[in-house]
Amino acid sequence: MNATLTPDAAKGDTNARELAGRVALVTGGGRGIGAQICEALAAKGADVAAGYSRDEERARRICATIEQHGARASAHRGNIGSPDDCRRVISEVIDRHGRLDILINNAGITIDRSVLKMNDADWHHVLEVNLSGAFFLSQAALAHMLERGTGRIVNISSVIGQQGNIGQANYAASKSGLFGLTMTLAREAALANARDERHGPESSGVTVNAVAPGFIATEMLSTVPEPVLQKIIARIPAGRLGRADEVARVVAFLCLDDSSYITGQVWGVNGGMEM
Repeated sequence: MNATLTPDAAKGDTNARELAGRVALVTGGGRGIGAQICEALAAKGADVAAGYSRDEERARRICATIEQHGARASAHRGNIGSPDDCRRVISEVIDRHGRLDILINNAGITIDRSVLKMNDADWHHVLEVNLSGAFFLSQAALAHMLERGTGRIVNISSVIGQQGNIGQANYAASKSGLFGLTMTLAREAALANARDERHGPESSGVTVNAVAPGFIATEMLSTVPEPVLQKIIARIPAGRLGRADEVARVVAFLCLDDSSYITGQVWGVNGGMEM
């Protein structure tokens, strides 16, 4: 169900290589939205490090796809729920590629139960991966980016973080938490940029933004029974599910130098669900 960005399509874009020479880390880069983000960034010329937790074969496949765009690719296995592993992965990417310009905090999990049935482990594990993982990765990346005076961090949240959802208190809390994290990181990065005399006002600076997808046609929805899926679609003003490449294009836009005046913002890609 996912659209694929092809090298030929990328060549048709006059600005296809705007990210040439940049290095991006995309967590959860082996599938769904993460894989499409990897492709979108590679199509714009970025070298891409794909983070993954278990499926090495998928990671290899996305690396091969990245290389079809003429970009360098690498795969990095890690446990986003571990602060030490988050720091290790950031160091590993910098050691491998010599720099890190873009961090996409996309990796996330769900453990769905009603509030009354949710146990301690269900709650803590989702928060550790979806929210704390984004914090520790960003903390490590931010130090490197501020030193260089440039960088882009994009946190992938969800419309569920804005609206809540039955059976997803842990997921909704983690995705909502990304909004506050994004705005705080953006303010601190902007303040650090302004105080650093090594980098003038014309530098692209370090920006931090969030993208909040709605219901996207990925594997996560493939197990939803058809009657339930139709009820979901009925709630979407656009009348359809979103595509992963539609999310990826917004992420890629936020990573450009021309987007340097956009920071601390939440971009909804949800078919109008927040109208």
